[in-house]
Amino acid sequence: MLDLSNLQPAQPRKDRKRVGRGLGSGKGRYSGRGIKGQKSRAGSHAMRAGFEGGQMPLHMRTAKLRGNTSADAMPIGPFRTVTQPVNLRDLEARFEAGEEVTPESLKAKGLIRSIRKDVKLLGVGDLTKKLQITVHGASATAREKVEAAGGTLTLLREPKQRKPKNLKRRPEGRSPRTGATETPEAGEE
Repeated sequence: MLDLSNLQPAQPRKDRKRVGRGLGSGKGRYSGRGIKGQKSRAGSHAMRAGFEGGQMPLHMRTAKLRGNTSADAMPIGPFRTVTQPVNLRDLEARFEAGEEVTPESLKAKGLIRSIRKDVKLLGVGDLTKKLQITVHGASATAREKVEAAGGTLTLLREPKQRKPKNLKRRPEGRSPRTGATETPEAGEE
């Protein structure tokens, strides 16, 4: 019978470690922290990941690759874009004619891992079936092949319109390479 005289916890209790309470306790004098140094001080274990005690950290002393490091640079910046590729040959193998292809159906068929990441349709392989495809992006080859098979391709995210470069420096009414085309003609005459 269970009463107050034989009551005990399901798991045995473990006493709190009491440091700095005399040499006999086993955790006296230096309280298990050793002698001096940064690790013996209070608050010394709140250093950020990658901090090496003031030494030049690994991520700063390794060589970097050349190229863009702007905020929207694709492999580097914080606005990096990640897409999951899906090829036309996979659609040909897994979908029947007239079916609707969406990120959800691609996930159900095991062609992509996550619905959260964008899906890009690539033109590897041939497509003979008429499919209604809805994805985030598509290559020009993939678009041509889908439309040639009689299918439709709608994009969930419209591509960005890029601004033409060097319009200020180029006088109006002149094509970009007028000087280059005139020179060979003069040499031929």
